[in-house]
Amino acid sequence: MKKTISILLLLLIASALCPASYAQEGSKTDRSMKTESSKRVLVAFFSHTGENYAVGNIEKGNTHIIAEMIAEASGGTLFEIVPQNAYPKTYNACVEAAKKEKQAKARPAIKADAPVEEYDVIYLGYPNWWGDMPMPVYTFIEQHDWNGKIVIPFCTSEGSGLSDTEQRIAAACKGAVLRKGLAVRGATAQNDRPQAKKAVQAWLERISQ
Repeated sequence: MKKTISILLLLLIASALCPASYAQEGSKTDRSMKTESSKRVLVAFFSHTGENYAVGNIEKGNTHIIAEMIAEASGGTLFEIVPQNAYPKTYNACVEAAKKEKQAKARPAIKADAPVEEYDVIYLGYPNWWGDMPMPVYTFIEQHDWNGKIVIPFCTSEGSGLSDTEQRIAAACKGAVLRKGLAVRGATAQNDRPQAKKAVQAWLERISQ
């Protein structure tokens, strides 16, 4: 009789402990998901309006369009990097100004800043100018501490892709973890937004795996 009572007590204790174990495991998963979804996201970008190659005169820059798609999909905060002195609106004059700035390794002043240090993930967008980021993007980068941040580049171009901007960002954003970037044709961003959005969504799915 005593033996039977002892066995029953052991079974009751075991059944009481098992749900607690499962609940504890479930709470770990929930905490993990919450931590991932609660990452603070910034979408910082530089973009150019006016006359652009292959798309003519535009009121919203190619990179700006892609940045908005990324911000919508990621729930990120948009921030536009705007130089104090605007670039020329005509294409050839803008190209020449960008070339001179690159050769001089200039760091043009920008109108405002964003608190990068308050974010966990920073998408960094720009047009590909002379195989590089526009110099105001470097101004923005060099004003901040990137240690421990996740940095994800994206750019627009008409065939140059990312060039070696990923390596340049890795060198400039010291201490950051760099994820694979995205390049979208400016003409696609401007004239075929459903296709551009499809490319953005597919890329975001890849880098989140």
